[in-house]
Amino acid sequence: MAGMSLLMRSVVPVWIVSILAVIAVGVFVTPDMYLVFLPVVLGLVLLITFGIQLLVPVRKGFVDRVSASVGGAVLILAVATVVLGPLAFAAGATI
Repeated sequence: MAGMSLLMRSVVPVWIVSILAVIAVGVFVTPDMYLVFLPVVLGLVLLITFGIQLLVPVRKGFVDRVSASVGGAVLILAVATVVLGPLAFAAGATI
C-alpha cells in the first residue's frame, strides 16, 4: 500500500465496506426488506467516508476523495439494487 496515492488509500476501504455491507444485507436480511436496508448502507458509508476523511491530515483534495468514496459506493449500491430489487419485489416488497 506504500505506492498507493492518498486518494486510493482513503477511498478503497469505503468501497470494501460497502461491498461487505451489501453482501451482509443479501445474506442476513429477508428479501422483502432489501430495499429498506440498502439506503441504511448508504448512510453507513457516508459516515465512514467522513470519518476517514477527518482522520486524513491532508486538506488538499478533500472534495475529490469524498466524491470518489461516495460515488463508488453509490455505484456499488446501484448494482446491488439491480440484483436485489427484483428479488425483493418477488418476495412481496412494495414501494
